[in-house]
Amino acid sequence: MPMGVWVCGSKGGKRVLPHPHTPTPKRTIIFPEWPKPYHRDWFQPSRMSVRFRHRRADIDTTGAKGNQFVVKLRKSEINPLDFSVILGVIVPGTNMVFRLRRYNGKSHQHKNKLTGDTIYDFHIHTATLRYQQNGFKEDTYAEQTDRYSTLAGAINCMIDDCAFHDIGPSLPSLFKSP
Repeated sequence: MPMGVWVCGSKGGKRVLPHPHTPTPKRTIIFPEWPKPYHRDWFQPSRMSVRFRHRRADIDTTGAKGNQFVVKLRKSEINPLDFSVILGVIVPGTNMVFRLRRYNGKSHQHKNKLTGDTIYDFHIHTATLRYQQNGFKEDTYAEQTDRYSTLAGAINCMIDDCAFHDIGPSLPSLFKSP
């Protein structure tokens, strides 16, 4: 694998994400550490649409270094423990999203394939070079957490973990009723 390139496995082949730093086995991708602006109201439940019994929203933002990021929110209308908050970076020159972090609810069991550890609790997926080098998707590795128990809590964890900075409230809508 060329140095400075992150490879992530998928059943359809390999996706390549140019990376400005030399990867090492213990270092995860540094994109989550790059500053990203957001408005607190971007993450309000009222902004989520319903599709296939899940509320969902996709929020795009541009990081301080010009990278395009997307935050994907998903929440089941049936099971309150079934939710995900996903931070991805758009692979330059493509429409592919490389998932950097995924904050999941407690609705399913997760098994780390390389260690055999099984989690049935709230957990955070992180893109790692180790899993990519072994042919797995970029964010296959996960760790159990007690830092959140709701979608709102998972959003706050992502904001804290991934260098988001609040740029203040959005401008009020001209069409809002008083």
